[in-house]
Amino acid sequence: MLDNRQAGPTALRMHIGARLRRLREEKGIGRVQAGTAIRGSASKMSRLELGRHGFKVRDVQDLLDLYGVDDAAERASLLELVRQSKEPGWWQAYGDVVPSWFEQYLGLEQSATAIRNYEVQYIPGLLQTRAYARAVIGLEYHDASDGLDRRLTVRMTRQEILYRTIAPATMWAIIDEAALRRPIGGPETMRGQLEHLIAVAEGMSNVNVQVLPFAAGGHLALGGPITIVRFAQHDLDDIIYLEQLTGARYPYGPEATRYQEVMDLLAIRASRPSRTAAFLKDLLAEF
Repeated sequence: MLDNRQAGPTALRMHIGARLRRLREEKGIGRVQAGTAIRGSASKMSRLELGRHGFKVRDVQDLLDLYGVDDAAERASLLELVRQSKEPGWWQAYGDVVPSWFEQYLGLEQSATAIRNYEVQYIPGLLQTRAYARAVIGLEYHDASDGLDRRLTVRMTRQEILYRTIAPATMWAIIDEAALRRPIGGPETMRGQLEHLIAVAEGMSNVNVQVLPFAAGGHLALGGPITIVRFAQHDLDDIIYLEQLTGARYPYGPEATRYQEVMDLLAIRASRPSRTAAFLKDLLAEF
């Protein structure tokens, strides 16, 4: 069941698409026939069913007719979701500083029930202090300092999913030791960041933090960060998100399965969550 109190437009579109796909498959109707019914193509149907394209009320009504959905309550429920999916997410007010390729991920993240994240260069964005985040953003956008405060607001607002009163998201973060030792923002900023991670590790039941120490040796994820987003709806697959310098990838199929396996291996090779606070306190003493 979808919790509309927390779902953003991206997750709503994915949920609508999943329901429409299930209805189509139950009737044994192909994407070509469904696409024709809405004056489109099989590729348009694929985008709709994956939640990568906005829905028109007329198209959804035509598909429900094609699929033989006569129940008035079921039709009204789905059409109400279509209406809600058109409402903008809070991050869209920051379109001047949020790259278009990152908007989709924000929609996924804000609707997630669970997030697994591996980071090799920085502390995960959802766990950054304001001072550390400001230093990171300054590095990433060194030639666009005029938007720094707005970018910082976006990053801090993202973190509210971990602290919300109703159904806070859970997070399992694996942080490479390299990210913990890299002195972003200087010693004082790093001390504050490490103290925050210690507080999170010791005091937040919905967040698990693991450290992947240098002693673990080489591994398959050295190339960059991995994020896996999970939703409450059982008919929605996990989303793999790979952020790059000027864009992002969303692998699917066998490639997505491989990233799931890599994340599982990282969790095994990293230190146990119960050891995290002690590791961080030892590191803090060095700063």
